[in-house]
Amino acid sequence: MSRRTTLLALPALIAVSALALTGCSAPSDAAPVDGGSITYATGKDITCLDPHVGGDMPQATIAAQYLDSLVAQDDKGAIHPWLAKSWETSADGLTWTFHLRDDVKFTDGTPFDAAAVKANLDHMVNPATQSGTAGGYLRQYVKTDVENPTTAVVTLNKPYQAFLEVLAQPFLGIESPTALARPQAENCASPVGSGPFKIVGYTPQQEVKLVRNDGYNSPPPFAKNKGPAKIANITWKIIPENATRYGALRTGEADIIDFLPPENFAEAKADSTIALSLTDRPGNPTALQLNTTRAPFNDEAVRRAFLTASNTEASVKSAFLGTASYAGGPLSSVTRFYDKDYEKTYAFDLKKANDALDQAGWTERDSAGYRTKNGTRLTAVLPLTPTSWPAATVELLTQIQANEKKAGIEVKIENVDDATANKRGNTFDYDLRVGYWNTNTADVLRIVFSSAARESAGFVPNGAGYANPDLDSILDQALATTDDTTRGELYNKAQKIIDDAAISLSLYNQSTQLASRKDKVTNVVVEPSLKLPYLYDAQAVAK
Repeated sequence: MSRRTTLLALPALIAVSALALTGCSAPSDAAPVDGGSITYATGKDITCLDPHVGGDMPQATIAAQYLDSLVAQDDKGAIHPWLAKSWETSADGLTWTFHLRDDVKFTDGTPFDAAAVKANLDHMVNPATQSGTAGGYLRQYVKTDVENPTTAVVTLNKPYQAFLEVLAQPFLGIESPTALARPQAENCASPVGSGPFKIVGYTPQQEVKLVRNDGYNSPPPFAKNKGPAKIANITWKIIPENATRYGALRTGEADIIDFLPPENFAEAKADSTIALSLTDRPGNPTALQLNTTRAPFNDEAVRRAFLTASNTEASVKSAFLGTASYAGGPLSSVTRFYDKDYEKTYAFDLKKANDALDQAGWTERDSAGYRTKNGTRLTAVLPLTPTSWPAATVELLTQIQANEKKAGIEVKIENVDDATANKRGNTFDYDLRVGYWNTNTADVLRIVFSSAARESAGFVPNGAGYANPDLDSILDQALATTDDTTRGELYNKAQKIIDDAAISLSLYNQSTQLASRKDKVTNVVVEPSLKLPYLYDAQAVAK
């Protein structure tokens, strides 16, 4: 999904921020070829290949290979035509008319047309689809009218300036309506798109097989390639164990891997046969949300002390060995309208944290050194499913636990299974919750921090339980205006309110971490909307 929490496995001028892009050119006796096969090894399983269902990042990553979208977003955040040639919006922002290409077919032979657009949007918002991401982005959706085969008229119930931005994401890619009409389990195993590759095999928890769509004629404007893909076959392997996945790259069993283990980064960087790419993703960074609905974090002074005592920036550098970038505000630093003014508000200051806790009445300490008030220890409970997170994230949380102890705050990390995590996440049965939400719009602030986001639709996005009518109003205004300057000002105000409230401890920016064999594959890039691997431009290499 576009987001991830330990309490549930469920997500513009965008500047690319690459932590590293290293490595030499391909060996002189190697050259790109037309055709060939590559193996891509990923660290996360894909429970359903249809990104409309649920909505986790592994689904979007593979969807980028076989689905096209209505519109495209470039690296600067501008929106461009893709399957939709053009569009216009009514003055009240409630009606969007899309004019569509008439020369595109899905790989099952079904034509792309206005009826396909309707079928897809209806599918995303249908409760039976259980779409936590795509459906969540379309809460304003009312209906689609098919005016003619190349004209789809979409009606919303509220102005939604982020509409085009989310339509550019692979989560909202357009699938064959014929395929969508099948039972969900069947479509999960073999979804059909109009993209550069098509799925021809799926073995759960093991691999996905993709082959080139030889009739591909609808590349996005950001792609360098303009015809069918250069690669003929892709084997998409599921290898969760870090050492095994990295070993597969070194031995040549895999040509590309994602989730490069931090402990192998230095070795890979020094290897002239390996190319590295670490690219930050937009949205809400990985963060600890502080539950304001109960003690101790219903006290703003305690929240501020917790944030100030965390020493997060140093801990991120230590835990990730320099392979993750510190995030200080409620938006990832590559998200449009991100404001760097909120990066250092809660910079490490143990004295300030101690002073705040003293003033809040937590003046006593027990034999273990933790603060107490009226005989009660100052404790924050963090339920955690360790297997759902990279080892470096678990290490980071452990370091923060140690940092907080210096201020007298006990962070109690409780290992729980997914079922327990889900239940506790939907009932605010925690003090701290770790999660993120990858998306290409600053509207993620509404998704994660608005009053409405405290309610569950299978998942509660607002883990802080925070409610502020002024913040809600500002975020609604940002969705209603078409003026970018005004949107920027409104999102700046929203970031300030969230920052001042001390309801979230941002940790690090989510990133796409790729390592590839230069002697096997070249032109491994990311698509612009969510910064996900995009293999349409890639080419196999032959010596």
